[in-house]
Amino acid sequence: MHLVPQPGAPAQDNITLDQFLAVDIRVGTIVEARPFPEARKPAYRLTIDFGGAIGRKTSSAQITEHYTLEELVGRQVAAVVNFPPRQIGPVRSEVLTLGFPDADGKVVLVSPSVPVPDGGRLF
Repeated sequence: MHLVPQPGAPAQDNITLDQFLAVDIRVGTIVEARPFPEARKPAYRLTIDFGGAIGRKTSSAQITEHYTLEELVGRQVAAVVNFPPRQIGPVRSEVLTLGFPDADGKVVLVSPSVPVPDGGRLF
């Protein structure tokens, strides 16, 4: 699952705390990273382990500019885990892996600066 980054866009309208809490952002560890040649734009297929109650989920991520498959395995990332799954070609993307655009609009992953337990919720 992916969105088109818009660097420099103005902030969105204010939301309530309840609206923010409705978006379930968790940390997980990438346990598998594979090529995704069927994607329209260069992307990888990720399997991310969110631990206990959530388990392993699949994500399509357009992160080929900054990351190799080998360096992704073992990396912790943040993802939205409560969006409905989205079919992207032959892949069912179950979570939205989060990132920020660099100066050229290429995705840089959101990761904790120190290891944390998988499944931890952003607050």
